[in-house]
Amino acid sequence: MNKYFFFLVFSFFALSSYAHIRLPNILASDMVLQQKSSTRLWGWGSPREKIKISTSWDNKTTEVETDGNANWQANIQTPAAGGPYTIVFEGENKIVLDNVFIGEVWLCSGQSNMEWSYNHGLSSVKEEFPLLDKLNIKFFQASKATSRTPQDNLEGNWMVCDSNTLKSFSAVAYYFGKVLNKELNVPIGLISSNWGGTPAEVWVPAQQVANNPVLKDAAMKKKVSTGWPITPGYTYNAMIAPLINHTIAGVLWYQGESNVETASSYTVLMDTLISSWRKSWNKDFPFYFVQIAPNKYPKYNVGALLREAQTKNLATAKTGMVVVSDLVEDTLNIHPSNKKDVGLRLANLALAENYNLDRGTYKSPIFKSLTIQKNQVELDFDNAGEGLILKGNAPKEMFIAGADKVFYPAAVKIKGHQIVVSSKQVKTPVAVRYQFSNTGIGNIFNKAGLPVAPFRTDDWPVDTSKIK
Repeated sequence: MNKYFFFLVFSFFALSSYAHIRLPNILASDMVLQQKSSTRLWGWGSPREKIKISTSWDNKTTEVETDGNANWQANIQTPAAGGPYTIVFEGENKIVLDNVFIGEVWLCSGQSNMEWSYNHGLSSVKEEFPLLDKLNIKFFQASKATSRTPQDNLEGNWMVCDSNTLKSFSAVAYYFGKVLNKELNVPIGLISSNWGGTPAEVWVPAQQVANNPVLKDAAMKKKVSTGWPITPGYTYNAMIAPLINHTIAGVLWYQGESNVETASSYTVLMDTLISSWRKSWNKDFPFYFVQIAPNKYPKYNVGALLREAQTKNLATAKTGMVVVSDLVEDTLNIHPSNKKDVGLRLANLALAENYNLDRGTYKSPIFKSLTIQKNQVELDFDNAGEGLILKGNAPKEMFIAGADKVFYPAAVKIKGHQIVVSSKQVKTPVAVRYQFSNTGIGNIFNKAGLPVAPFRTDDWPVDTSKIK
């Protein structure tokens, strides 16, 4: 009897303790909140528990009450960047969050090239270690997880950027954050939620894939893996949905290598991902992505088609693409080691387009139109800046074809913002392709040093058979 009584008492206090105020892991000491925004704080408690939330930046107290499902939330206004501050939550228990900063928060997602860090072999990151005490950057690392249904919390924690935490954190995200911290002079919060090998479908709400026959068919073609999930929605539910209450400035995305064999659906897939994430956050935030690098895939041209699909995503509002074909040393390595320049190019996109700072020419030239003049083709480009240049004595990866669809290496003349191509073997040209293969690396840049994005002017069938 006594044992039973003590069991009930223990259970009562255990349940009561469990029901006290609790916060999701994304709300913690050392976190960064988005500046000058209506920011949501949320969590759980006892049903109908009254909670007071005090914020030190304005010395205001907000009162909320949990609902019948033991959930609560409050919207607070954040000031211009600053800190450190404290946030105090008081109900049946008390939680104090220290070292809270107000600044710019970016979500960094995708697969392994976004995930890659010092611990993955990027030894050059070590050069950053002595510089970190001059920066104000905080990391949130989301743990890998999947779920059949959207979750309201995830494993992860905020960390101060130092020589220990940087070793396991996304190098691309860090280099991006470093530039923003220096140029904007505000605290930077970087949320890393990625999983190497994952196809984009797993990051999209499952219903969005199921409702689109093209996306559904492509998802069904994914091969089962022992290293990552392939089921639509699974990482969105576990690694993105728990973050949607946390206000962000924008998203960085580096993914695509696991979708090369279904490249024909990738533009629609990414448009769906972008629109669904913006709807989840109820914010039309910028979405900047990295075009996949040249790499030797098992099938012909699948990488080229995926890069082409990514370029088409630029038609979606508030998107930007970083081209990295010039940052590749080995096309047999799907993880190029130069992540510093990737982060810098992403940062310049954000600084120019989201923060309205003058970054000069900050985009890669993108093919715009062509004009055929007898045996020559004149190519015009967006983002040519002060003009185009050829690095080296001879052009690489530029091909021209007539109506017979046979491509020949092209001679190249650069005239300011134009490229004029021709070939003695093509008397009446019809189409031009540049760097349109799995491993092709061209050598035409704008004067800001950014490579011309791969392109083709035709829509002819492309060989995607298995390489023998």
